Amino acid sequence: MSLEIQINNDIKQAMLARDKRKLEALRAIKAGLLLEKTGKDVSGGEIPESVEMKLLQKLVKQRKESAAIYRDKDRIEMAEEEEYQAGIIEKYLPEQMSEEEIESIIQQIIEETGASTMKDMGRVMGMAAKQLAGKADNKLISGIVKRKLGN
Repeated sequence: MSLEIQINNDIKQAMLARDKRKLEALRAIKAGLLLEKTGKDVSGGEIPESVEMKLLQKLVKQRKESAAIYRDKDRIEMAEEEEYQAGIIEKYLPEQMSEEEIESIIQQIIEETGASTMKDMGRVMGMAAKQLAGKADNKLISGIVKRKLGN
C-alpha cells in the first residue's frame, strides 16, 4: 500500500475517532505529499519511495527542532505537541538502525571507497545517505563518518 493511501485511510480513522492531534500530524504529511506530487521528481503522479522517506524525515526534523526551540522558551505545552506530531510521523518511517549497525555499514563504505581523510567525507556521505535512506538520521551518519575519518 502506498504511503498516500495509508495516510488517507489513517486520516479517515482519526476523523471518526475525533482525534484532532493525530489528524493535524496526518494532514501535515498529506500536505507535504501533495506538494511533492507537483514537484519535479515525480512522473506519472507516483511519488518514489525515496522521496517519500526524505519528506517524512524532513517533517520529523522540523517538529523536533521546533520542540527544542519551544523548550528553550519555556513553552512546554507547544513543545509536547510538536514531539507528539513527530512521533506520529515517525511511525511511517522504516525501523531506525542502531548506532552499531550504522557504524559497520559506514566502515564497509570507507573500505570500499578507500577513504582515509576528511577530504573523502563527501564521497562516503553520498554512498551512506543512499544506503541508509530513511533508516538513520543524516546528522548521526555525519557524526560517525567524521569520527571514523578524523583518526
